[in-house]
Amino acid sequence: MTKASADAAAFHDLLAAQPRPTALALSPDGRRLVLSVQSVDERGTARVSTLWEVDLSGRGESRLVDRSGEGDSAPAFAADGTLWFLSDRKNTDTTAGEGSAGQGASLWASSEGAEAKQMVQHPWGIAAFTIAARADTVAYTADFLPGATDTAAYAAARRERQNSMVDAALYDETPAADWGTALGPDEPHTFVVHSGGPEVRAGSQGPAGSADMALSPDGSSVAYTRGATARTPDTNTVVIADAATGAPRHILSRPGHQYYGLAFTADGSKLVCQRQLEETYDTDWGVTLVAFDVRSGEETDLLPEFDNWPWPGRAVLSPIPGDTTLWFTGDEQGHCPVFRRDADGTVTRLTASGGYDSLCVTPDGTTLYALRNAIDSPPRVVRLDAVTADQEPDFLDAPGDLHPLPGTLTEVRAEADDGFPLRGWLVLPEGASPEHPAPLVVVPHGGPQGSWSTWTWSWNPWPFAARGYAVLLPDPALSSGYGPRMQERGRGEYGGQPYRDVIALTDAALARAELDAHRTALAGWSYGGYLANRAATRTDRFKALVSAAGMWNLEVFQADTDLHAFFRKIFGDPRTQRERYEANSPHLDAARMTTPMLLVHGGRDHRVPMGQSLSLHSDLQRLGVPVRFLHFPTEGHDIEAPHHLRLVYETVLSFLDHHVLGQEWRRPSML
Repeated sequence: MTKASADAAAFHDLLAAQPRPTALALSPDGRRLVLSVQSVDERGTARVSTLWEVDLSGRGESRLVDRSGEGDSAPAFAADGTLWFLSDRKNTDTTAGEGSAGQGASLWASSEGAEAKQMVQHPWGIAAFTIAARADTVAYTADFLPGATDTAAYAAARRERQNSMVDAALYDETPAADWGTALGPDEPHTFVVHSGGPEVRAGSQGPAGSADMALSPDGSSVAYTRGATARTPDTNTVVIADAATGAPRHILSRPGHQYYGLAFTADGSKLVCQRQLEETYDTDWGVTLVAFDVRSGEETDLLPEFDNWPWPGRAVLSPIPGDTTLWFTGDEQGHCPVFRRDADGTVTRLTASGGYDSLCVTPDGTTLYALRNAIDSPPRVVRLDAVTADQEPDFLDAPGDLHPLPGTLTEVRAEADDGFPLRGWLVLPEGASPEHPAPLVVVPHGGPQGSWSTWTWSWNPWPFAARGYAVLLPDPALSSGYGPRMQERGRGEYGGQPYRDVIALTDAALARAELDAHRTALAGWSYGGYLANRAATRTDRFKALVSAAGMWNLEVFQADTDLHAFFRKIFGDPRTQRERYEANSPHLDAARMTTPMLLVHGGRDHRVPMGQSLSLHSDLQRLGVPVRFLHFPTEGHDIEAPHHLRLVYETVLSFLDHHVLGQEWRRPSML
């Protein structure tokens, strides 16, 4: 049982300022493990990354990598053991040439204990990179304007647009936005550099490119994904190209599917990646791992009998040529374990609890390093045996530990109205007891495909627990990690079975004597925000509702979202297939709303455009229902800036204190 924070009232400030481990890189000899960590800058308004050396013995403390500074991120090791990374640091080498200190991040490299040297620079920055395991070859993603003949022409065109103060984009058959970003006119491209020579432009990733790339171990082939287009919004393309010329060798796609997380096998003969089946009106969402034969392009499903999904995360392949063992992560019953797939297809779960990311395997294939997190633990660096089933990890010292937490974690189980077994996490605040029952906040996750299986920085339960609230984290229909049936029972029913599952788990939680059934609220983000909006039109049992970036009018949403075509495939064309819109759109039952609501939305949200909250806000005002609207003009679908995240927690907690606990409304001082 963990103890309460010494300053529980400020726990959300502590959370917003907490260092965040983000990625691991292991040297080819297995001797060095480097961690990137995001920390809040001096002004408290942004996060900056630094690189840390982890002591692999488990006896010493981690330390900053020699001469690492703010802005160093995305570590990776070259074949000779040199550490490469992205950085926006200024190049002080006077021999580097004009323009070497251009805008954005460039690629740097350093040997252990030596000064870093700028290796690759691109006008307006590099977004991501990857290095060949056994060759002096690097591939990177950077923007390029259509029509530019080379990098110099691109730089000149960008300067001309900048000097003319033009930021317009003309769209043809391309998507105009993605998540929280307006796309174009630049397009992400894949570039390859061999042994410090000139860059080879391998091809465009499309305006919605994801910087997903891989190099064969010998550096002869580069693979990347080309994003979906407006004509084929549910299909992307895998390109395998000659790394020396950029000429395509294979262009691979499958209608209705998208590919992610590319990685070559150690002998370079196969390209392994996730294959995601996009949801439609009649079929369910699904993910598997596949392998493409590099010579023939033939595709093989590697997990045909695996009930859950190897998602999120990227599979890690054995570094031993000829060994086809791989490791991956995937949601399972409220956890996100590490799994091992052997050459014969046998799949073994290696971890008993928690969620894992950023897997690294030692050169002999016997040990894994990873970032381990859980609902009650932020990411921490751990070591695992690469074979043993259901093990607990060894923890290594690194920045990011947030203990003690202000409460305890347990599970809630229930049976759905269709007989399906349900579960969720329940956070109990310190002091909750039958004599002093705690108020309850129900927090459905986003998605809808997703799970409360890992730590989260936004809509984290512990600031609520620090304020004295219990928090229910339900996994309803459409959640990942519960097999195909969990998807089938929620297909096309965004406000049906998933909503009823949330209520069933709420009832099960409130059967506990430590919880106060008369003081409850529901708060959610994205799809969780939609469920809050659904609850507003279905029940008056909650004292307050919080909807962050939630859908309100599904017919308008399908026309405005960056996932327009994707959503229409699930719900149908509203002009000819109205059934799902009429059954699931909360706005049609607006007249039934009585519960006070707080709305939160970012002005640059392209996933759930802010018009959804504006429309709901207008309906609530028209009906005389108490409502407040927290608007962040410069944020997207997520609220990411540290000072804004603190404001979200402060405002939400004050709103709940007022309506659930009956306290006087305390307006945040910055608002």
